Amino acid sequence: MNSHILSISGMACAACAQRVEKCIRKLDGVESASVNIATEKATVTFDSKRIQMSEIRAAIESAGFKVIDNQRITAQADAKTQKEKNTRALWIQLVISVAFGLPLLYIAMVPMISWLSVPYPFFLDPDMFPLRFSITQLLLMLPIVMAGYKFYVVGFKALFQRSPNMDSLIAIGTSAAIIYSLYNTYRVIGGDYHAVHSLYYETAGVIIALILLGKTLESVAKGRTSEAIKKLMELAPKTAVVVQGGEETEVPIAAVRVGDIIIVKPGTRIPVDGTVIEGHSALDESMLTGESMPVDKKAGCLVYAATINTSGLIKFRADKACGDTVLAQIIKLVEGAQGQKAPIAKMADIVSGYFVPVVCVIAVIAGVAWLIGARDIGFALSIFISVLVIACPCALGLATPTAIMVGTGKGAECGILIKGGEALEMAHKINTIVFDKTGTITEGKPSVTDIITAGGIDKNYLLQITASAEKGSEHPLGQAIVNGAQSKGLEILPAEEFNSITGSGIEALVDGISVLAGNKRLMYKRNISLTELSESSDYLAEEGKTPIYVALNDKLAGIIAVADVIKPSSIAAIEKLHEMSIEVAIITGDNPKTTAAIAKQVRIDRMLSEVLPHEKSSEIIKMQADGRIVAMVGDGVNDAPAIAQADIGIAIGSGTDVAMESADIVLMRSDIMDVPAAIFLSKKTITNIKQNLFWAFGYNAVGIPIAAGALHLLFDGPLLNPMLAAAAMSLSSVSVLTNALRLKRVKVR
Repeated sequence: MNSHILSISGMACAACAQRVEKCIRKLDGVESASVNIATEKATVTFDSKRIQMSEIRAAIESAGFKVIDNQRITAQADAKTQKEKNTRALWIQLVISVAFGLPLLYIAMVPMISWLSVPYPFFLDPDMFPLRFSITQLLLMLPIVMAGYKFYVVGFKALFQRSPNMDSLIAIGTSAAIIYSLYNTYRVIGGDYHAVHSLYYETAGVIIALILLGKTLESVAKGRTSEAIKKLMELAPKTAVVVQGGEETEVPIAAVRVGDIIIVKPGTRIPVDGTVIEGHSALDESMLTGESMPVDKKAGCLVYAATINTSGLIKFRADKACGDTVLAQIIKLVEGAQGQKAPIAKMADIVSGYFVPVVCVIAVIAGVAWLIGARDIGFALSIFISVLVIACPCALGLATPTAIMVGTGKGAECGILIKGGEALEMAHKINTIVFDKTGTITEGKPSVTDIITAGGIDKNYLLQITASAEKGSEHPLGQAIVNGAQSKGLEILPAEEFNSITGSGIEALVDGISVLAGNKRLMYKRNISLTELSESSDYLAEEGKTPIYVALNDKLAGIIAVADVIKPSSIAAIEKLHEMSIEVAIITGDNPKTTAAIAKQVRIDRMLSEVLPHEKSSEIIKMQADGRIVAMVGDGVNDAPAIAQADIGIAIGSGTDVAMESADIVLMRSDIMDVPAAIFLSKKTITNIKQNLFWAFGYNAVGIPIAAGALHLLFDGPLLNPMLAAAAMSLSSVSVLTNALRLKRVKVR
């Protein structure tokens, strides 16, 4: 199955998104289709052997919409440019509609409030110059209708295709007002001057102006919801300096090929992912990881596209083309997440699919009922128009995707990549989190933790001479001792007669001293007494540390303890999870004693030790069988089966392919403090979605009956003027977007 993302222009509301989904899904060979009205994108999964992408595009375009291929970063930039162009066009249309709408409203309404003594041009008095009054309103209305021509083109086309949308409601309502007003203008021309009081030109004009205002504000707000993606795309440099034939040549980023040698000067961005072959520098990788401290890079180190070279000049080999970099993967991942729908959105989608036809029926029934009951066509027309224009499928359609867009975008800014609406929604339900130990709770590499000496030997001397002996060892514990000595600035002395004793330790001659370093078995074999440090040895073992005994000239000199140390953030992260009432478990292949020591230090609730990698997923299944909602946190490589099995898989790592493939959430900073941060962000986003849906449903549930005259009928209460209905409809969509944008201010850590 292939997956493809398409940008679609011309969608007016959720009903349009439903229509596009239906026209794609009915195609033979299409597995699934999801259309996001907020991002104006369709995510299509299809069998390329049964259907081609060109056929899918053709089906969408035959339904009346335009398609932009959005698979590449360059195309994404084109889509962004198109959106900005559309927003500018909306601003121009809004200015025109307001410029003519305000005088139109003034001319039409002031005669009705003459008791306020508002100045009014005498030559337009409707009682004295009814025809002039009518024609002036008509002339002022025409530019407004032309500014909002798309409502009529799109709305009536959708209506004729039996898939009415929000534009159809506006087109029908304002057309009814215009046609009725033209009829009354004709009556005025024929001498029936009383008809001048039955004009609705200002209603049509002001409705269009208000809807354009709402659309413009909506477009601006939508642009803000996708700022995270825009910022990521803007980070990618446009050119690269490539070494060709011994000379430096600046080429477009799209022309860089795998294997090219690229030079990056201080202050510029890395164009593509690669491996440093020459030079030394510090790179600002905060755009990928969120970490503000620059990272040292030298020959052999990996560099990533869009990171900033802060100091020295480096030369590197391109490992990936521009469309395959980690940055490109992140953009694709976040866009894919924003294109997916959360389960909570299903109800809104179902309602949106039937919304517009139902509203049309309600408007006709209400209009006809009032016409029969009140026998006043103007009154009935006002009811008809009010019902049509107050109905807002946009608010329903935008409620979920806008919150998901802002939530996933906020996560991306913080180095938390959430792979979809479903993951975002599920994360807030988690009640059990299982952490892999090595590389997740711990650093993943052993280091020296304790040095205990015997016979008054200096600790640094013991570390120095042991490290000198271990220099020839390839064992991780030996390397940890060497690294410990080097980190303290101790000189590594030359060693002679080095001998590695398999499964036990090493021996060597350093500075004329015989050095023996290893486990208990080795010491017993050489008849070296450990009695002096037996208590210390037992204590270290209980803490999950590995004691390495050191004997100098066949006499016990001390113990160097090595352990895979706990990450500084582990304790704080697990404490935060406990505050959220989440049970925390640790899963590892280590022995129970070591696991218990780690669990005690970080206050783990549940331990699963001596579990082989392929058995981890089975342990997750057991927890799920007990009714737990389980998240698995691992490095995304050897933990992939367990990550995939969990309700939510969380991968810790700098965007590796396996992590992105198997996990639902990727933590780019490799910091488990981002685990509670991701859950907190999920909770905030779901709360925001529920607020949006409540107001969207509530607005329509209350607004439509009022517009239909329910208050007037039951309590002789007020009627809703069509212009107020239009203002309310526009503001409902904007309020949903504004509420979603509040997520941008959430502090996840």
